[in-house]
Formats: sequence, structure tokens, C-alpha cells
Amino acid sequence: MAEPNKVATLTLDGKTHELPVHKGSIGPDVVDITKLYGETGAFTYDPGFTSTAACQSSITYIDGDEGILLYRGYPIEHLAEQGDFIETCYLLYYGELPTAQQRKAFEKNITYHTMVHEQMAQFFRGFRRDAHPMAVMVATVGAMAAFYHDSIDINDARQREIASHRMIAKMPTIAAMAYKYSIGQPFVYPRNDLGYAANFLRMCFAVPCEDYVVNPVFARAMDRIFTLHADHEQNASTSTVRLAGSSGANPFACIAAGIACLWGPAHGGANEAALNMLKEIGKKENIPAFIDKVKDKSSNVRLMGFGHRVYKNYDPRAIIMQKTAYEVFDALGVDDDPLLEVARELERIALSDEYFISRKLYPNVDFYSGIILRALGFPTSMFTVLFAVARTIGWISQWKEMIAEPNQKIGRPRQLYVGSERRDYVSLSRRG
Repeated sequence: MAEPNKVATLTLDGKTHELPVHKGSIGPDVVDITKLYGETGAFTYDPGFTSTAACQSSITYIDGDEGILLYRGYPIEHLAEQGDFIETCYLLYYGELPTAQQRKAFEKNITYHTMVHEQMAQFFRGFRRDAHPMAVMVATVGAMAAFYHDSIDINDARQREIASHRMIAKMPTIAAMAYKYSIGQPFVYPRNDLGYAANFLRMCFAVPCEDYVVNPVFARAMDRIFTLHADHEQNASTSTVRLAGSSGANPFACIAAGIACLWGPAHGGANEAALNMLKEIGKKENIPAFIDKVKDKSSNVRLMGFGHRVYKNYDPRAIIMQKTAYEVFDALGVDDDPLLEVARELERIALSDEYFISRKLYPNVDFYSGIILRALGFPTSMFTVLFAVARTIGWISQWKEMIAEPNQKIGRPRQLYVGSERRDYVSLSRRG
């Protein structure tokens, strides 16, 4: 961390305290309150940690006001349009874009880790057939520490790297197995001659009784979805991974914790909610009535897929998702899909209606990703699973960075206690 370039002053109980102010390479200044409690006996109160930096990181930067998302300094648009997910994985994990030789070695390493231990097939059979795929993901990823216990020593740099590569490689396989199990079809083994996204699509949709050829347009769409969701700074699931990791937990347990957090509808379920909204509207003719309900505060109807807690401008990922949606529908030969028509008209209205403009309710990445995944053949129960596959590299990179932090401490947020003051115990016979 750079030396503070200025100080902030805090006056409490008549005493003035100086707090160092740090400046990152880009972004807002940060007031350092590390010694605040020791000097004043007071904590800060910040529900949701919306104004608190819990760590320093060099991985991802977001400027919500300007609609900017950078991975290691590279705009997300450049990586999604000009690169691919494997290259993005290398960038996030190692800090730089790979050379041709580094990329080849990394891709081969990931490819040859895609198979999972054969006993994991038996592990899957312990779940009910109607188990939610996210429940299966949480349990299975956590269980990887039992199947791959030769790479759980977090003090060994080589074991950390092996565990990281294993999760990047095996997460699509586990996700595809969860999907196949939920629909009663046999598991499909990965193929080493296919790319990351194409391999995943084949494991999800191939069946043993016939050959399956992956449409390159679909593979490219899946690859972009993975890239766009690879990391997103210190969100709830990433913070969960870091908090779990701060205790010294093994990496498989930490990622399982992140998946569990992502399962919450307020975090990982946004694209499913947006798709359900489009289905509810049904056709373009119903949009005006729906918009009226959105504007009516008493109706409790929300416009899903628009606006973002971080982005107060256009989500840079949404532009790429829009283009990708059109490419997928063109490849399918679908010109009149009702959901796509509703999506286009909703976007047009939201970008031209003063009600939405004044509230900065621009389309976000979830608005189009749901209809793309539906077009590719995934049920809504798999949407958050796909999110987890993509976000694994972000979680792993953040975990790796946290482990290497020399001043890393176990996470221990404080609280504003509002319960009862000290009370004396009353025996059961005297409680009336």
C-alpha cells in the first residue's frame, strides 16, 4: 500500500484524531480507520459495507458512474470481443496476458484437468433426482477436498496452484454432471480436442446414442458469458470467499462458500428474474400496461434486468450481451421470438422514457444473458450454476491474492449492539 498522501480528521468527544488517506492507482480515496478503535474506542457503522474497503486488490476495477469494468487494467469489452475465456483466466490469475507459449501451456494444463475422479459419479447418486443443481454444486465442490486432498495445503504455493487449476478445469464438468443428473441422462466425459466453452456445451447436451457437434456461434456466446462474469470486484460471493479463506480454510471449501452465497436470488438470480419478467409480459402489446405498473409505486412491480447497484451508467457488459443475443438468434434462424421482441422494445422504452433515464435504469448484463441461455437450451435452474462456472476464476484469483497478502488477518467485522444490557439469571421456578 502506498504511503498516505493526506490525512482526514475526526473529532470525537472533543478530541481530534488524524486518519491516513490512501489513494489507489485509480478510483476514490480511502480513509484508513485501522487504528480507529484503539485510539477512540469507537467503531464505524456501515451496513452492507458499501463504504468500506475490506482489502486492497489489483485484480478488478469498476467505475459505476462511468460504466467502466477493468480486469487487470484491460476493458471488459476488449477481452470479450478480442480475447477468450482461457486468456481471461490466465490474466486474472497471473496478472498479465499470456504469451503464445504461456497460453498453450496453460490451456493444455486446464484441458487435462477437466476429468473428475470416477468415484464422484457415485457421490452424485446420493442426491435426490429433483435436487436443485446449485445444491449439488455446493456439496460437490466442497467435497472436492476429500477427492483431491493432495492440494489443500494453503502454505504450499505449488499445491495452491494445482488446486486453482483443478477448479477452473473441473467446474464445467461438475456443472454439466449436475445438469445431466437433474434430467436423468448419463454423464458425458470431457473431450480434450475441444475448447473450454465448446467442451462444456457438449457435456451438457450430447447423448451417447448420437454424435453432437457444437455450433461455433453458441460456443462463442458461452465463452463471452463466461468472460463477462469472470470477476466483479468485492461483491457478496467474492467477499464470502475471502472471508472463508481468511480463516485458513482449504480452497475447495472457500469456493463452495462462494457458490452458496451466489445461490441467493439477490446475487446470482438476476438473469432468471429478468427472463421470468419477459415471459410474464409475453408479447410487445402488453408492454405499455407493464410499464404503467412499474411506474406505480403501489403495484410492487419491478423492472428486472435494468439498473445495477454498482453501475449508475450503462453496464459495459450489456452491450456485448445484446450483440451476442442477436448472433445466437440468427444462428438459430429465429426472427420472431416473442421474448427477444419484448426485450428489444423494453430496452427502447427504457432508454427513451424520462422516468427510467432520470433513475438511470439502463439495461444490465442480466437483461440479455437470460434469453441467450434459454436459447442455448438451458433451464432457468441452471442459470446460477453457469454464473458459478464463470465466476470460479475470479474467486480463485481473489483467494490467491488474499493468501499472498503479508498483512492478511482473519475477517472479524464488528457490530452495533442493540440488545439487552447485562441481566441476572432467574431460575425457572421464579419466572412466573
